[in-house]
Amino acid sequence: MTRKNTISQIWYTRCPVPTPVGLATQLGLLDEAFASEGITLNSIIDSKDRTIRSSHFNHHLDYSFRHGGNVPPIRARSEGNPTRLVGITWTDEFQAIITLPATGIKTTRELVGRRFGIARRPPGIVDFMAATALKGLVSALSLEELTHTDVEIVDIPLEDTVLDNRDGPQLYGLRNRQAYGPEIAALLRGDVDAIYVKGTPGISVANLFATHTVTEFGFHPDPKIRINSGSPRILTVDERLAEDRPDLVTKLIETLKRASAWAEAHSDDVRRFVAREVGASEEVVAAANGPDLHRHLGIGLEPELVDAIGHYKDFLHEWGFLAQNFDIEAWVDRRPWADLETRAVA
Repeated sequence: MTRKNTISQIWYTRCPVPTPVGLATQLGLLDEAFASEGITLNSIIDSKDRTIRSSHFNHHLDYSFRHGGNVPPIRARSEGNPTRLVGITWTDEFQAIITLPATGIKTTRELVGRRFGIARRPPGIVDFMAATALKGLVSALSLEELTHTDVEIVDIPLEDTVLDNRDGPQLYGLRNRQAYGPEIAALLRGDVDAIYVKGTPGISVANLFATHTVTEFGFHPDPKIRINSGSPRILTVDERLAEDRPDLVTKLIETLKRASAWAEAHSDDVRRFVAREVGASEEVVAAANGPDLHRHLGIGLEPELVDAIGHYKDFLHEWGFLAQNFDIEAWVDRRPWADLETRAVA
């Protein structure tokens, strides 16, 4: 019996953000594609086993794939976890530095000498939210030819990791706690003067507390300003899946391309599906991702996309978020795309 016949299940995970994997899951395309191979898909993030859930962040499970924010898989690769980068999606989103009106801060230049709050989680899993906030700060300041040394960075310590407290009455039946709670609390207490927020949770919390937007740059024309943990997002597979069953990786990408094509023709449905995925209203999704969201759920491995991931990888290394640096090109696996091209020509 060959190894090809031994795989009966594949683990997968996605972040609660707009992705082709999220769409393909809701449309039933992924289950359908893998069921035809006699394979069951199991959700990592929905597992009750903490060890399994941790693979969402360190990618340790054999025969698994992940689509979402790029900090955890970049960190996993830097730690030597054998994975392959097989696809990239760039869906821009709201990114902003916000403050309370009472601080009197109205422009980026008025952040000079003020306190910028960054939530810090305990050691263990890579602190991707801290990395995201730092990149947002650096990007925002660079637009005014300022650097992080022009502000006072204040840590907002958190007690729990992202794997803790995922159930119980304090969540009121929801999967996750509202994002940016500790940061907003620090603003309200007057411990910090400004924070970074992004995406649908960033829009929601900024609106809820009637904050002032110091600067918004999620749709800035310079891609290096927009690059962050969610811009772009990456599709990774573990080494065993890539080497033992490359045909399944090709099938995965082919299925995601079908979901992307469907999205382009169904703008209203996409907004509704993404709202369900992120736990927000369609109005918030439209505000956070723009009116052309349905046109920005494609997946590819174009050089500019790989360069963007390399740019952020270098930022993470510079700021101490990686165990060690690595060659981004050595991580990329273009074989599934070559297989798809061969099929198209045949």
